[in-house]
Amino acid sequence: MKELWLVRHAKSDWGNSGASDFDRELNERGLLDAPAMGRWLAAKGVKPKVIVTSPARRALSTAELLADAMGVSEAFVFHEPRIYEAHTGALQEVIEESDDSIDRLMLVGHNPGMTQLVNIMASAPVDNLPTCSVVALQFEVASWADISNHSANRTEVWRPRDVLR
Repeated sequence: MKELWLVRHAKSDWGNSGASDFDRELNERGLLDAPAMGRWLAAKGVKPKVIVTSPARRALSTAELLADAMGVSEAFVFHEPRIYEAHTGALQEVIEESDDSIDRLMLVGHNPGMTQLVNIMASAPVDNLPTCSVVALQFEVASWADISNHSANRTEVWRPRDVLR
């Protein structure tokens, strides 16, 4: 069985008009939500073996804050350029190319790709993943390459507003 957690980065700061999209940082709410969501996940027993993140500053910061709160070493947080502004095909490639020794994988990325990916993999669609939301998907496969569309046998969606407030 493979477990996949898809995370949309936490709330970013739009206040610095000189920053590029890639370099936008987390705002105050994002800096609070990401570690709080990580602690909430850790309390539920969620601890991915590997976290793969977009290298964009807001996603990378989210991944690092989540990892710290869940007790995942920084050595297991990897930057993957294909996740930044990715369409679903690129996200699926990242997942399918993952080492099969990894049974628990977390991807941290951006919308609209993350919402679209959930809607391709899960049996029930979601309208939109708010910032710092987490989707847990389980697949009855031995290899990441064997995941197919709408094949998740369990899907859970956790939004900060539902679990943290």
